[in-house]
Amino acid sequence: MRRAERRAAALDPLNLIRVMPAEGATISTHIPPPAPVEGSLLRAVIFANGHLSDPEVDRARLRSDDWILAADGGLHNARRLGAHPSVIIGDLDSIDPEGLPALAASGVTLVRHPQRKDETDLELALQYAVEQGAQEILVLGALGDRWDQTLANALLLASPRLAATRTWLADGGQLLTVLRGGQSITLEAPAGTTLSLLPLAGDARGVHTQGLEYALSGETLAFAATRGISNTLLAGSATVGLDQGLLLVTLGGPPADAPVEVDP
Repeated sequence: MRRAERRAAALDPLNLIRVMPAEGATISTHIPPPAPVEGSLLRAVIFANGHLSDPEVDRARLRSDDWILAADGGLHNARRLGAHPSVIIGDLDSIDPEGLPALAASGVTLVRHPQRKDETDLELALQYAVEQGAQEILVLGALGDRWDQTLANALLLASPRLAATRTWLADGGQLLTVLRGGQSITLEAPAGTTLSLLPLAGDARGVHTQGLEYALSGETLAFAATRGISNTLLAGSATVGLDQGLLLVTLGGPPADAPVEVDP
């Protein structure tokens, strides 16, 4: 297995008719997402237009049965990894307009929103994926040099619209997700991998962990405090549970020469 795969380990042309939905977005004829393989979840992979710090690791996350979407200029990141989105969503201002007819003719669904809108292209893509039945979402290219975009993208994980869908942001060997009250999650990675817990929108109450160097047994992590930063896995997995609140869970950030195996 290639090193990048170890580090990531998890992850017909149709005639198109233009229609105008009530929200004002122009959309090509709807092509439904693929049916998931029996016994598996429908996983959507959304490419955003941010930075890919380690393209080989991100490429190794992709699975053959993923439903690939691009949030506007995320198309460029998808192509960089050899992925072919079946849906492109946004105001499409980051895509050469001369290339749009060819994309539509090849069977790509184009969901075009006005440039003056209340949501980012990524938020629109997340909403679309959930509406179409995605049960898990992996977002690549959501982080970058702009702090406003990076923070906004991370906070999208806390959206109530995503409450029933496990959603991840990934960049190289790092993963982010949100844990809601009443949930628990088990993450797999080598011993020594960094895991941090950041409360969102208030204190996180009743935090329980297993498999971490600094254990928590029902404690409260205070909002805007750093107690949950830089914990580490003792072995190959760790479990985090939460009674009340919201926790941003980050996994990764090991030494550059250390392999990382994470799910997804």
